Amino acid sequence: MSLSVDIRKKLADGKREFRLDVQFELEGNFQVLYGPSGAGKSLTLKAIAGLLKPDSGSIRFQGKTYFDSESDTHIPPEKRNLGYLSQNYGLFPHLTVRKNIEFGLKGLFQIGLGKSDTGSVAKLMELFEIQEAANSYPRFLSGGQKQRVALARALARNPEILLLDEPFAALNPDLRQKMREELKNLRDRIQIPILLISHDKIDSDFFGVSPLYMEHGKIAYGPVGEN
Repeated sequence: MSLSVDIRKKLADGKREFRLDVQFELEGNFQVLYGPSGAGKSLTLKAIAGLLKPDSGSIRFQGKTYFDSESDTHIPPEKRNLGYLSQNYGLFPHLTVRKNIEFGLKGLFQIGLGKSDTGSVAKLMELFEIQEAANSYPRFLSGGQKQRVALARALARNPEILLLDEPFAALNPDLRQKMREELKNLRDRIQIPILLISHDKIDSDFFGVSPLYMEHGKIAYGPVGEN
């Protein structure tokens, strides 16, 4: 991946103020943004996804400009062709596993799926080994199954990059390790750039990358321009 982020954002909540001031460039197909809770990692990911508009700066991916304050460019999330997995997975409780994945294909305003789309859903359920849960609702799924469904939905539109926000945080230690292994295998199979954020350095160690370390709204060190 070729991802360039240079953004600033001020957020206020009552008497508290937080300033996001992030600059980094990434190459390669897998990277971890690591740091303590409250460092600004999720805000950074949301800005890349288009869910948070920075006050100033730019975001570029593979030569495409997602955001640029000087030219007043702000591409909406649905046109950025990326997969985004939030911390709570964001599954719709009233939809089955199959329908949750279909939502990733057709979105909110499109109705119905073609034969090729239906085949894509079936392939994704096979890839993540969730075929038997196709007609189940999220409340009946384990934590690992919920994550697989969320990943399948994020990949439904063949995104150019996959953004994962603390994908292991809600899992117990044993399941966390299992899902790390599954994500590593998935990374090798799908060949889609992945940016993962975590508060646990074990994640970057497991995936064998030199992480970007973030604290107080800034990048403290990382693989590009380390200090």
